Amino acid sequence: MKKITQTLIAGLALTVLAGTASAQVVGKSEDQIRWRQSAYHTMGWSMGRIKANVEGTFNKDQVIEAANVIQAIANSKMGALYQPGTETGKGWKNTQAKAELFTDKEGVGKVAMGFGKEANEMAKVAASGDAAAVKAQFGKLGESCKACHEKFRVKD
Repeated sequence: MKKITQTLIAGLALTVLAGTASAQVVGKSEDQIRWRQSAYHTMGWSMGRIKANVEGTFNKDQVIEAANVIQAIANSKMGALYQPGTETGKGWKNTQAKAELFTDKEGVGKVAMGFGKEANEMAKVAASGDAAAVKAQFGKLGESCKACHEKFRVKD
């Protein structure tokens, strides 16, 4: 039951994100901020699941599930949720996006491509079941997250 619930939640999040990533973004600014915050929270939860497996008892199935969620969100075209008018405001909480996220298209593209590459590789490595390789790739994935956080996210 737990696995089904997790899959439904991930599917719902991806459906919402995929629906908003089309050429015409629907929803108010607050909705767009809330949707992207939800996706980042889901990725954070999934990163935590991988970390727990790398640092504790390794469960290949749990790592694969978490890596697949991260990969799906990374490839969901979530950038469409960064429309003009969403650089400030509140979704579930105030947005933590820096103004540079909306102006530095080259920098954003570079970190987004890096994250996508590492997320795709994480899913591939997770499927191998090699705990040491998962740990190494998890470090690379974390660094790609950090690259964006350092440049484009207001610190808590």
